[in-house]
Amino acid sequence: MIKKLVVVLVTLFVSFSFAQQGTTSPYSFYGIGSLKFKGTVENRSMGGLSIYTDSIHMNLRNPASYGGLNLSSYGGESRPVKFTVGGGSSGVNFKTNDSEESSSSTSFDYLAIGIPIGKLGVGLGLLPYTSVGYKIGAGDPEMLTNRYNGSGGLNKAFFTVGYQLNKNFSIGVDANYDFGNIQNSAIEFVYDDEDNLVQYQSREDNRSDLSGLNYNFGFSYKGMINEKLQLTSGFTYTPKSTLVSKNERTIATLVINDLTGVEAVVNSIEEDLESRGLQETDQILPSRVSFGIGFGQPKKWFMGAEYASQKTSQFSNRIFTIENATFEDASTFSFGGFYIPKYNSLSSYLQRVVYRAGIRFENTGLNINTESINEFGISFGVGLPVGRAFSNANLGFEIGKRGTTNQNLIQENFFNFSLSLSLNDRWFVKRKYD
Repeated sequence: MIKKLVVVLVTLFVSFSFAQQGTTSPYSFYGIGSLKFKGTVENRSMGGLSIYTDSIHMNLRNPASYGGLNLSSYGGESRPVKFTVGGGSSGVNFKTNDSEESSSSTSFDYLAIGIPIGKLGVGLGLLPYTSVGYKIGAGDPEMLTNRYNGSGGLNKAFFTVGYQLNKNFSIGVDANYDFGNIQNSAIEFVYDDEDNLVQYQSREDNRSDLSGLNYNFGFSYKGMINEKLQLTSGFTYTPKSTLVSKNERTIATLVINDLTGVEAVVNSIEEDLESRGLQETDQILPSRVSFGIGFGQPKKWFMGAEYASQKTSQFSNRIFTIENATFEDASTFSFGGFYIPKYNSLSSYLQRVVYRAGIRFENTGLNINTESINEFGISFGVGLPVGRAFSNANLGFEIGKRGTTNQNLIQENFFNFSLSLSLNDRWFVKRKYD
């Protein structure tokens, strides 16, 4: 089992290293890109709800979930080591007032392991934090005035410690290291009096290499209301932090093929950012707080609600300003839950399947042309038991929209598919022989 996990880990890490772009959204042009959902397929399938915790699934959004008591189902012995890995694909229809286009992308979403040590639990993992991937043309399709391209994004490596204070309360903390690079290019086309492209055009290329540390603190409560119903609540807080951004800018002279659009660089000059105080800048990561509450019957059903707020108004673009775009405080409302017909059924596989559903409403914190960019999604999914030791495969689906066609903006109608494996194994138990 361990050898198989190592093979999966190495394979996905290599794939992740060579496959950064996980979005095609034009809104990833702003700030440090589109924020990726830091959570498992299980969370995403319940509208992004992250307050529910148990002993066999990892919760990447609340570090308090790593702590826990030993399991009666394991004879009172240590909880299993938990390993989870996930990825997905997205199909998007981009709609404006006068045109439509479609695009798709795939992404690696997370890789994490949790190791129990009594009431303590530690974990580590890797996931994408933001993603940049856009190709935007401005003006008439036959006579573009500008063209913008962007790629890259930030990754997050994390180490987590959680501790079960007593049978009801848990606390935890994530230490996160964010790193990566973002590349942008922009061309302003110049035409002659007969509307033909002049021979030489100019392109501005920007690259920012960002890195920095930040922390996330979590608290979790679980307690029985009566013989059947259990109350669950969770709280997380991420303080404001700073990323160091090392920037470079190049101005290139190029020739563009009229038929193919291929750009051939004739020469380039690196701009002196140091004299302007822009070679190394600080990028603020806003503080974030979340709180949720829910109730249900253990191993049977659960439903809950969660609210998250982020001080995105503290945010800014890296080394350039955009007149028509500002940042405002972001917020998310999530509602969701799950249902298991009979978790220990011996006669029916379908009765052991976990059925999940949820809904979310989000203000992304981005405001363009005085229009807030909002997002809405409806999600559902299933958890399919695999083998023994409570391992499972999780499938998640989400349909929704982002943005608006007002003020000449773009509305994105998307369909997301997610797949993950949640594996459990007992590494540190001595085998007994007769």
